[in-house]
Amino acid sequence: MQPRDAGAQAGGGASKEEMVRYILDDIMDRVPEPFNLQELMGKVEELTPYTIVALQECERMNRLMGEIRRSLKELELGLKGELTISSDMEKLMESLFMDKVPDSWTKLAYPSLLGLAAWFSDLCLRLVELENWSGDFNLPPAVWLAGFFNPQSFLTAIMQQTARKNEWPLDKMCLNCDVTKKNRGDFNAPPREGANIHGLYMEGARWDTATGGIVESYMMELFPMMPVIYIKAVTQDKQDTRNVYECPVYKVRMRGPTFVWTFNLKTKDKPTRWTLAGVALLLGV
Repeated sequence: MQPRDAGAQAGGGASKEEMVRYILDDIMDRVPEPFNLQELMGKVEELTPYTIVALQECERMNRLMGEIRRSLKELELGLKGELTISSDMEKLMESLFMDKVPDSWTKLAYPSLLGLAAWFSDLCLRLVELENWSGDFNLPPAVWLAGFFNPQSFLTAIMQQTARKNEWPLDKMCLNCDVTKKNRGDFNAPPREGANIHGLYMEGARWDTATGGIVESYMMELFPMMPVIYIKAVTQDKQDTRNVYECPVYKVRMRGPTFVWTFNLKTKDKPTRWTLAGVALLLGV
């Protein structure tokens, strides 16, 4: 009745059910305990825009981890014969077997084009980043923007923090982007104002640190890594709009609904050249 397994079993390989059990056990071993939000709230000395973002991210992570744990425990009981296998469990089994992120997890997660194994490793990296930040709520020297469920909220928090400090109206502000010549490891403290962000890729062109601008990409280099970008909030009248390309930022290669922000990047060429080339920054590839 299960022809897909027959070949595997005839060749002495693992059956579909055994493979699913193995993947299930592996993920269950690695799913951590949820963040204790009440305990974290107790550690907060001042509720700044940054700490609000951190707490919201912990809440979203709890929701996703909770669904992963719940659905896998349910499937485990089904495989042991203690529960009737439902259509949702069958879909989950199929996803685990095909290295695909289950739909019930995707709904609570962030856009991603990765297979299940790579996706879960990426999720664990995001979790470590979040644990480090929520440990003392001090802004990291360089923030991994791609590690957020909602990167827009962090970029908005930069403007809110500056607006609050200088008593500027929030609707008259925008973000200024300064691409540094450094990598993440070169920073050991956050800037006094704004934030350093890292982990972005460029598609359609590359950033040249020597000239400090966008240039033609190298052959066979599809997604060159960007250096650390220093983001600070300024009033709209102070924004530099000369010789810049308004570069859209997306969460993944699939554009449209994954749009995050627009960063003004320096260019010696006409901006229309990069518009026609479809140049964009990506948080994940």
